Amino acid sequence: MTSQPQDQLALRILQYVQPQLPQNRSVGIGCIGAGFIMADCHLAAYSQHGLRPVAITSRSHSKAAAVASRWQIPTVCSTVEEVVAQPDVQVLDVAVPPDCQADVIRRALNAPHQLTGILAQKPLGTNCREAVEIVRLCEQHQVTLAVNQNMRYDQSVRACHTLLSQKSLGTPVLATIEMRAIPHWMPWQERQGWVTLRIMSIHHLDTLRYWLGDPERVFASVRPDPRTARRFPHEDGIALCILEFPDNLRASLWDDVWAGPAREGSAADIGIRWRVEGTDGLALGTIGWPDYPARTPSTLRYSTIADQERWHSPHWDSVWFPDAFIGPMAELLCALEEQREPEISGRRNLLTMALVDACYRSARSHKAESPHEILAECLAQP
Repeated sequence: MTSQPQDQLALRILQYVQPQLPQNRSVGIGCIGAGFIMADCHLAAYSQHGLRPVAITSRSHSKAAAVASRWQIPTVCSTVEEVVAQPDVQVLDVAVPPDCQADVIRRALNAPHQLTGILAQKPLGTNCREAVEIVRLCEQHQVTLAVNQNMRYDQSVRACHTLLSQKSLGTPVLATIEMRAIPHWMPWQERQGWVTLRIMSIHHLDTLRYWLGDPERVFASVRPDPRTARRFPHEDGIALCILEFPDNLRASLWDDVWAGPAREGSAADIGIRWRVEGTDGLALGTIGWPDYPARTPSTLRYSTIADQERWHSPHWDSVWFPDAFIGPMAELLCALEEQREPEISGRRNLLTMALVDACYRSARSHKAESPHEILAECLAQP
């Protein structure tokens, strides 16, 4: 029989996997972009929870119109400026390629608007320096900026955060995230020459910050993905990263977007697995996203030294894609209501951006690099 403390812990986990929602769900949201992330993730989650998108634009007017029809968005606009000029648009939801995002935000803020908040995509910029520019611009215009680091709202990731915040695992000793997956690449990735560090690894690096705090340094080693290398040159198809935290805490990432010759005829072993070991317990789980569009929930198993070798396995029906996408927008809206900084604010996200830059720098220098030093360099720029 489960003990009363474990019953209480299980209840906290199941409560926390569902993010806090705003009291006022009638805030008008203007949408920039009509691709998969907006059409199939953001708007699906917003509809599920009664949020209010009121205007949309995209480079393709017909695509924006189709998405508007699908999700009952009343106004289709031709430009970013036209979206923010709508009298009931208070929050902007940006879902465009990273090399277009700074320009979109700049145009929105420089046009007449009533914006109080912006939800930007990750990565916030093409590098940490550009991310700093975006953060400063929003602060100058007194617009609250949040970053859509949506893996923080995956149900198993939030459940693990609960275990750590409740000290159920004791002092963290080692954490690992291992991804073997074959994402659907976007055309803009070829322009940038990016494969995993700024696309998927950034999720995992940010998750480790969410769980464990800020690392002091990172050592990264990368190589091209043999499959994607036939399409365009890149350096980071497969990435191995070791993160060093204070107090001897260590973490590692194995991000492999090749996943072996699964597309060339071999059997596939696809998935994302994570594990956190502490002095008093162990938690391990999976992320269900690689099975999308199948609704495969992420999983969690945990056991503590008080459990006499028993495992606890809480369950939920919600999934990362698209259900967890309510989390970042809800957090921004709650922060605006409560007049506080979002947990996923642009300024707080800068160290995640610096950590990604540190991975690239480490892979080239073959030495451990400090994200704090990189962020300080970027902040020192006028």
